[in-house]
Amino acid sequence: MFPGKPVFLLTDILVFGLVLCIVMFFLYAMRKPHLRQPWQQVVRSRAGVISMIVLSVYVGIALLDSVHFHPVLENQSAASGHVQHSGEVISLFDRMVSGLRESGEKTYSAPFAAYLYAKETVQQDDGTKQRVYPRLAWGASHLEHPETQKTGDVLRLGLKGALKAVVLWGALVLLLGWVLSLRAGRAFRVTLGILFSGRSRIPWRTVVVTLGIVLLVLMTGAEWATKYHVLGTDKVGEDVLYQALKSIRTGVVIGTLTTLLMLPFAVLFGIMAGYFRGWVDDVIQYLYTTLNSIPGVLLIAAAVLMLNVYMSKHAEQFASLTQRADLRLLFLCLILGLTSWTGLCRLLRAETLKLREVDFIQAATAFGVGRVQTIFRHILPNVMHIVLITLVLDFSGLVLAEAVLSYINIGVDPTMNSWGNMINSARLEMAREPVVWWSLAASLFFMFTLVLFANLFADVVRDALDPRLSR
Repeated sequence: MFPGKPVFLLTDILVFGLVLCIVMFFLYAMRKPHLRQPWQQVVRSRAGVISMIVLSVYVGIALLDSVHFHPVLENQSAASGHVQHSGEVISLFDRMVSGLRESGEKTYSAPFAAYLYAKETVQQDDGTKQRVYPRLAWGASHLEHPETQKTGDVLRLGLKGALKAVVLWGALVLLLGWVLSLRAGRAFRVTLGILFSGRSRIPWRTVVVTLGIVLLVLMTGAEWATKYHVLGTDKVGEDVLYQALKSIRTGVVIGTLTTLLMLPFAVLFGIMAGYFRGWVDDVIQYLYTTLNSIPGVLLIAAAVLMLNVYMSKHAEQFASLTQRADLRLLFLCLILGLTSWTGLCRLLRAETLKLREVDFIQAATAFGVGRVQTIFRHILPNVMHIVLITLVLDFSGLVLAEAVLSYINIGVDPTMNSWGNMINSARLEMAREPVVWWSLAASLFFMFTLVLFANLFADVVRDALDPRLSR
């Protein structure tokens, strides 16, 4: 049974629609040899499989955080006859990490700390007042003497999480070996030997090792998070690890939806301008030159301000703050997509101008191949490497741009978790004495990991899809 009353946010629908389109594309590509061969090359790359595993963790968290609902109110009387739901909107990910979500403190605390980060005046039993570091309400509260017990307890929890990771990793490896042995018709022992020896076309040993490292990090971190604030807490006492994990959805939504919104405009206009030339080229050039002449930050600021005015005048249309913040996120993706397609369009126009003069395009034209078929069969595959490189660079830039826009208060809603809002709040914390560094470090680490492996994956896909590099 679903844990509450479902809530369908606009970005949730778009995210799952995007996932459905990707699944349908891969199912279609597996039936076409000319599409299946490049993706087989991606799977045979060590960098490709490592990137896919890490990105799958990010995407999995984003999908779990995109299933929203109103939770059922607790302590209801059975005689009421109907289930009452809370007005709060949470996600499946919130339900899974409810311990982190509800483990609030009074104010700052350092990673794995048992005391607050700042001293407070506390009245003693004898009536005197003393400046001390108060104990945390949740972090390390199970320890009676954290000064002597904390190190051993952290090691014990880490070892417990590592053992769970090893058990789960072993079960997944055995399951993978059993599936591969059935598909190949080999003995199970022989398949395991091939799996760990690296003698297969697909780098299964790399897959197994990467999976083990990811499980070790996840399970150990999850075990620590049951008793400690692994990355500390912020000014209002909220767990920083929870904030960083919740920000994954915002980064993935801004990076993917924005790039996919601007992709049709860039590909269509860029190829049309380069292939048809003449007045078509002049109109498209005038369009993106005019759009480029408008400062992007001013356009985004004006659009966000207009949206804020609309939402303030029509507050009755938004049932919760979550829906209000979601609309602002979607509108920000639309504006960023509208202002970021011109660079890719210019690159595709230049590449198409070069491609239309090469021999195989001239031969296709001489044999009477139609323009639409020439574009889709000959030009588009030869510019896909440029599209992928630009998309990933734009994805990385958009994830970073969200931080800049949040700094000047025209990014996502302040109530929404995002790496930009974390960095924006951390700029004042860095001026404290002592310095509160963990919020900035956590946001930068999660952002850096996402951007790094997205770039590695795109580099592998670009090599596989570029016809000039295929063998």
